[in-house]
Amino acid sequence: MSRTVTVLGSTGSVGVNTVDLIERHNASAPGSYRVTALTAKANVRELAAQVRRLKPEFAAVAAPSAYGELKQELGGTGVRIAAGAEAVEEAAALSSDWVMASIMGAAGLQPTLAAVSRGAIVALANKECLVCAGDLFMKEVARSGATLLPVDSEHNAVFQVFDARQTGAIERITLTASGGPFRTWSAADMAKVTPAEACKHPNYAMGAKISVDSATLMNKGLELIEAHHLFGTAPERLGVVVHPQQIVHCLVAYVDGSVLAQLGSPDMRTPIAYALGFPDRIAAPTPRLDLAAIGQLSFETPDLERFPCLGLAQAALRARGAAPTILNAANEIAVEAFLARKIGFSDIARIVESTMTREAQGRAPASVGEALEIDAAARACATKLISN
Repeated sequence: MSRTVTVLGSTGSVGVNTVDLIERHNASAPGSYRVTALTAKANVRELAAQVRRLKPEFAAVAAPSAYGELKQELGGTGVRIAAGAEAVEEAAALSSDWVMASIMGAAGLQPTLAAVSRGAIVALANKECLVCAGDLFMKEVARSGATLLPVDSEHNAVFQVFDARQTGAIERITLTASGGPFRTWSAADMAKVTPAEACKHPNYAMGAKISVDSATLMNKGLELIEAHHLFGTAPERLGVVVHPQQIVHCLVAYVDGSVLAQLGSPDMRTPIAYALGFPDRIAAPTPRLDLAAIGQLSFETPDLERFPCLGLAQAALRARGAAPTILNAANEIAVEAFLARKIGFSDIARIVESTMTREAQGRAPASVGEALEIDAAARACATKLISN
């Protein structure tokens, strides 16, 4: 197999692991993957190192202020470079077979849609695309004939055991959650949590924002909204169970009483490899699962009183319309404020809930422009709540 690839967000944790897998396979089978474009937000040093090794046609940074440094780093390489949101969208629109969409947050919506619109195979690691504009996004997937491959470990797991020929036979999809670093903490103790503590995920090494989302369980709520769009599953047939070991990544229950689960060591290189090689399977250097060594798998019902963000996301999913867009925007602002020590950990849920109460929750956005307008209004509301 020879495949041309683009990596949007190549310096984040998912992007770095994608690049690692590409280089490993090219070392054993030269030419398996040829890189068309790489993008980053502002991490010029890491992006330039990747460009020098992978030699793409195009490299872009989202931050215009980083252009000078990128030009200095890559001068004489022959690689075309650019900066700004339009440059990242241009990278997504360039012809390549496969695109890793791993730009974090609502900023990933337009570039990912650009890749979808040209009918590419899109490995989706940005859940906010479906949270902010799920109906719009899935309509564009259907129109363009793009192939959408979920990369979030839970959705990738569902994709592997979901019988698309018999969707009517599926009773329930359950996503698993680690419970985060504060699974056993009291509400009083969580009120004193620091950003450093919130960023210590028990199983995965991730960026700060997604680590905080995992600690509040908002991440799992966003994943429920994503699953609704990916698999066409009604909200009442979607659920979450806390599974601290993170060995079972999903449970798909069928009408005959069968429950199919996907198991694996908690390592993002497994779902990335599945998407990178699809429809074939390719090797990944992940720890092999040894159930006897693990000894025990445990499961718990999530506590919505201590982790209200999950309940807020479930409410947004049931409400539909603009509610998920508002939820996501308010959460991004609240998490940013928490990381900057402007608010406490428990304030994240309060800011999100207050924003959802104050902002009109009308119909779902019918265009990218509408989605961005709703997003901007919710961000402004959340920012004002924080400043007050």
